Amino acid sequence: MDDLDTPALWVDLDQLERNITLLSNFFQKADVNWRPHIKGIKIPAIAHKAAHAGAIGVTCAKVSEAEVMAWAGITDILIANQVVARHKIRRLANLCRQAEVKVAVDHATNVVQLGQIASEYGTEIGILVEINTGMNRAGTLPGQPTVELSKLVNQTKGLRYRGLMAWEGHAVSIEDPQEKHDTIASSIEALHRTVEMCRTVDLPIEIISGGGSGTYKITTLLADITEVQAGGAIFCDASYQKWGVDTQPSLFIRSLVTSRPDPQRVIIDAGFKALPAWAGRTPEAVNMPDFASFRPSAEHGTVTLSRPNTEIQIGQVFDFMVGYGDSTVFLHDTLYGVRNQRIETVWPIHGRGKIH
Repeated sequence: MDDLDTPALWVDLDQLERNITLLSNFFQKADVNWRPHIKGIKIPAIAHKAAHAGAIGVTCAKVSEAEVMAWAGITDILIANQVVARHKIRRLANLCRQAEVKVAVDHATNVVQLGQIASEYGTEIGILVEINTGMNRAGTLPGQPTVELSKLVNQTKGLRYRGLMAWEGHAVSIEDPQEKHDTIASSIEALHRTVEMCRTVDLPIEIISGGGSGTYKITTLLADITEVQAGGAIFCDASYQKWGVDTQPSLFIRSLVTSRPDPQRVIIDAGFKALPAWAGRTPEAVNMPDFASFRPSAEHGTVTLSRPNTEIQIGQVFDFMVGYGDSTVFLHDTLYGVRNQRIETVWPIHGRGKIH
């Protein structure tokens, strides 16, 4: 690792593999499928590690991410987002020739257009109807609105109705354990009532997808969920630790001290272009004495120490646990896989820039 130029994004391979094993074992014991969300991970090789441990496939945010995963041989993909506009839907329809792809919908206009283009291309697009169970982002209202949209999907040529999807993301950062449990349970109850209504009218629900790294320990044990999308816990970081995951941090930035302007201030070469502190999710130094806080600017990171320290010198390197992997990995071209302080593998971040 002494040969790494800085700033460098690296992962502790032993801890990464322990995290994958822990998550896989949890879901297998609960008899729920694991479909990790790859939006913050971006690297097909890590998706394959999860698949080898038992994951059934991956969740993606965008068509371009799904294209990267299919190119790398991942064949079971959920795009947990609405795919709208003809040029994107054409790519989606073509992608269905390469892999089993499912996509979320929440509007009849989108359903009709998806069906038309899939029929033109002679392919079939899998569909999950997304329900808003309290996060108030995308999704249909629970109950009859979801039933009606599900009926339309089920009747539309070129589409295959697979089931429902929900995301109780509004509960992720709740610190009180009972409040967090009750909030998630309320969301799952709304999902459950809607599932029952769909089944009453003989809609063929195969998949009920939901959950994430910040909620999986509760969501997985509640009724109806058939698969959970927890992906960020594979890396873990300062945010996921606060959100109560059982995995341990494996993702770090190595950075170089470039200036010591004050005994209580250290300047490093990783600013927000390499090591962001986004929405209060702050990186933490793991081996810097007297570390108190971190504030990034574009090209510099300013570390404040808890007391004066003159031992830290220009040219020293320090590792920082990232604040939030989703806002960090995509900034880099390469992830270095490290075992016992030696670089074992170098992974291009193939999913970087895949925003379409």
